[in-house]
Amino acid sequence: MKKVVNKSLLAIAVSGMLAAPAVNATNGYFAHGYSTKERGLGGAGTAYSQDAMAAATNPAGMAFVGERFDIGMDLFSPSPRGYTVTGSPPIPAAANFDVLDGFGVCQTPHPLNPAACAPPFSVNPGSVESGNDFFLIPHVAYNWQLNTDSTAGVTVYGNGGMNTEYKSGSATLPDGNTPGLTITNQDGTFGAGTAGVNLAQLFINVSFSKKFNDKHAFGGGVIFAGQRFIAQGLENFGQFSTDPNNLSGNRKSDSYGAGLKFGYQGEVAKGIRVGASYQSKINMTEFDEYKGLFAEGGDFDIPSTYNIGVSFDVGSSGIVVADIQQINYTDVKSISNPISKLTDGSCLDALNATLNNGFVPTGASGAGCLGGADGAGFGWDDMTIFKIGYQFDMGENTFRVGYSHTDQPIPESETLFNILAPAVIEDHITAGWTMRLSGNQEINLSAMYAPKSTVKGANPFDGGATQIEIEMSQWDVQAGWALKY
Repeated sequence: MKKVVNKSLLAIAVSGMLAAPAVNATNGYFAHGYSTKERGLGGAGTAYSQDAMAAATNPAGMAFVGERFDIGMDLFSPSPRGYTVTGSPPIPAAANFDVLDGFGVCQTPHPLNPAACAPPFSVNPGSVESGNDFFLIPHVAYNWQLNTDSTAGVTVYGNGGMNTEYKSGSATLPDGNTPGLTITNQDGTFGAGTAGVNLAQLFINVSFSKKFNDKHAFGGGVIFAGQRFIAQGLENFGQFSTDPNNLSGNRKSDSYGAGLKFGYQGEVAKGIRVGASYQSKINMTEFDEYKGLFAEGGDFDIPSTYNIGVSFDVGSSGIVVADIQQINYTDVKSISNPISKLTDGSCLDALNATLNNGFVPTGASGAGCLGGADGAGFGWDDMTIFKIGYQFDMGENTFRVGYSHTDQPIPESETLFNILAPAVIEDHITAGWTMRLSGNQEINLSAMYAPKSTVKGANPFDGGATQIEIEMSQWDVQAGWALKY
């Protein structure tokens, strides 16, 4: 009867997650850890699995956790997150413009046509914080013990991030309707009203694990992924888009795909365990409503990742765990391509294309344009994350502490576009607790704090006259309940 009830709870929880996908942002847009226990250990757990969420990190670990049901909820706050602009936007006087070509005498040469002038596209000075400070993020998992050596599991969890909503701020930009004039202080970060994006990702990991002796196991899983994306306030990038009608607009767009995850976990000496796992790149269908924003006509695949880990016993009641995780953001052009694609000659923006075409209106063209085959993106680097944690038992309670660190994924040259996605976090400090209850139940808690991190760089659209600093700090608290059979 208990199994029937908890299988029903699993179905209900999955349905709820599909209706309200997770929003999260820690290591880029990957969570620092997925199970409550791992999160208390700085996200480490590749070599030491403790619950049915193990498949999210290493599906081989499901062979060692037994039959169990895990469910939990995370209260996540990426706050504050926002940007600060300093400097003075260059504002060419209207008298300095030649109405014939809309540019005239230049203060800032056009990046693609030095004989022409580029009126500035500047985010105006000031500090702006994003709204939406709190998010609830559920997770759920069930591991079935098929026999003494094999298990099958379903693990459901989310990624996300890139969630911003800037209701204030202003921009200096050219007036495309009146050559020779410059419009200043247009409302919105990019001069088109409220600006921001929201990316949510849901993963359903269907896994299988098998021990090949008492100490070692392999596991694998098929990951079904769904994404939802929304963008608003980006209309003024339309001159650099191959499809400005599908660039912004606050419309929901969904994409779907599938990939593989597999791993190994085993005890190589008494009290010493190792683990490794790999997740393939997940090829997703395109975001059709944003094929003028993301490279390759709206493509936004999920990058490959891999983990290696070790754990070892300390005394009779302690365990140290450590992981190295690699996230290969360079797998995905929309994430890793730099914004300089718009200014290095690989994109002929709409205004310059019109001039070169004898004033016949034309759209932006070239592989480097937004939406192009090699289009501009957020410029993120690959990430290598180091995680370490320690847990110890005290009677019916287990306590955890952890820490993780990575190098900054966002270069200084990429701050303009990453106003939308200030995923600058480098460090996580964590703690956790498990209390075992009667009836094979347990309560799990974890907490995380990510100190504020910042990146500051020049705005490439106004010749570096202004400097943009993006920032974020985070905290979250997660609670979970488990039933073991």
